[in-house]
Amino acid sequence: MSNVLVVFGATGQQGSSVVNYVLNDPELSQKFKIRAITRDLSSEKAKQLKERGVEVVEGDVLNRASLEKALTGAHTVFAMTTPSFAPDAFEWEFNNGKSIADVAVEKGAEYLIWSTLPSPKEISGGKYTKVTPFDAKAKVEQYIRGLPIKSAFVSLGSFMENFQSQTFLAPREAPDGTWVLSRHTSIKTQFPLIDAVGDAGKFIGAILAEPAKYEGKTFCAATALYTVEEIIAAMSKSTGKTIVFKQISTEDFWKSLPIAADIFTEAFSYGEEYGYFGPLSKELVAWAAENARGRLSTLEEYFEAHPLQLE
Repeated sequence: MSNVLVVFGATGQQGSSVVNYVLNDPELSQKFKIRAITRDLSSEKAKQLKERGVEVVEGDVLNRASLEKALTGAHTVFAMTTPSFAPDAFEWEFNNGKSIADVAVEKGAEYLIWSTLPSPKEISGGKYTKVTPFDAKAKVEQYIRGLPIKSAFVSLGSFMENFQSQTFLAPREAPDGTWVLSRHTSIKTQFPLIDAVGDAGKFIGAILAEPAKYEGKTFCAATALYTVEEIIAAMSKSTGKTIVFKQISTEDFWKSLPIAADIFTEAFSYGEEYGYFGPLSKELVAWAAENARGRLSTLEEYFEAHPLQLE
């Protein structure tokens, strides 16, 4: 009999990648029956999951009763939380992650895979304290490691999808017809990039296939580290436009951001100084890529499949 795999965020980027990977994998599709958790059963994506034979259950991290229902009978859980930009963002996200973990243990789940992130505050020794979505997920990871449940962790790099969705960080057209990407950090700063929808499931699938092998381990999930210079070259190739880099002051970068200015400014500064996953980012990304269950998309390949549009 198949074990129940509960997938939070099943209609989003990470969760959908897990669902797609398991459904399409000959071994894992027999090993697991997927229960997709969503806040909106009437959404088009939820309906599409039902049509593919996935059990779709309503679940809300703010409603403990719905969490208990969603996790009853679960064998393995893939859990994630979405960030908040409210004043109490850190506590809000930590408590949401804690609730999922607590109920998973209470309902007798055997294995929990948590979508974590590195802690800039901890890695920088307290220098960078405003990257709350990262720090909150890292604290949930620490909490889970102390619970009586087997666990593993996937720490996703920067999403390739963000080049299209986060338009406020995109290059801007200059009067001379070139496009300018402005940052307060160096053109040599490195980012671990991942096709979240296409590839996140390949890392989580590795854990699902060999849970004992990866218990307690963290996949720093990305295809590779890319410098800003390499990213610009790929963007130029995809768009056919001349894109140049301009380093600006930290204050000017902060002022250019319409939302979460403190978070983005500190995140980029932290990444330049310490590395996205810390000083061992290169080795951690290489290990995760080597252990992923399937070939990973390069940035160039991602842009070929999803051509970049500049506005």
